[in-house]
Amino acid sequence: MPTMGALHAGHLALVKRGVQAARTAETACVVSIFVNPTQFNDPKDLTAYPRTLDADLAACEACGATDVFVPEIDVVYPMEREPLAPELPAVATEPGLEDAFRPDHFLGVCQVVWRLFELTRPALGVFGEKDWQQLRTVSAMSEAMQLPVKILGVPTVRESDGLAMSSRNQHLGEADRKSALGLYRALLESQGVVSIEAGEAHMRKLMTDAGVEVEYAAIRDAETLSKRPGECDGAFRALVAGRVGPTRLLDNMVWS
Repeated sequence: MPTMGALHAGHLALVKRGVQAARTAETACVVSIFVNPTQFNDPKDLTAYPRTLDADLAACEACGATDVFVPEIDVVYPMEREPLAPELPAVATEPGLEDAFRPDHFLGVCQVVWRLFELTRPALGVFGEKDWQQLRTVSAMSEAMQLPVKILGVPTVRESDGLAMSSRNQHLGEADRKSALGLYRALLESQGVVSIEAGEAHMRKLMTDAGVEVEYAAIRDAETLSKRPGECDGAFRALVAGRVGPTRLLDNMVWS
């Protein structure tokens, strides 16, 4: 399980799923903790990212992880070799979702995931569904590069009121916390809307009304994240992102 630390219950659900798989296969379960600088577009976000290593190590141990890999930056990106420059899959460059609002983000994700896979040689990589485009990107990269790693997605873990768990939630004040629920309500209340276009418009309105500065509210093909306008007859995913005060949040859900 590649993580950047500051582990919450959502991350620990991934750890527990990895532990379960490792025990079945009678092998090790490794959690990596590495705050990857190449996937931050804003240096201030990198500086502000919470570091809670002691608590993270204790949580991993409590969940049954066999090992925790906490590499230094020169181990992941050694000076004597150029970082991998993978050809990004279309799902990372064309949908106009995270790729549009965080340029080069997925290049950083693919670089660090490939490198962590190279260092740990896993048979299974466990990722959360909360970052759906990231999950699809890693899966597509692994397939394109013919990596011997099966990618497993684990459903989003939510707070009791439905807010998707995120390390960024700790930055939300009381008023912003209420506004943030607009993302979850938008996903829920767009279900069953007659068309994709109407569903997207409804999500955007609900988020705006809640005080969210909307970046996108989209309904896409669940696998490729391509646009499929018109009436709905396939597997779809609703995806939303926006800012509540200074905090950027994203969420997604199966849409039908």
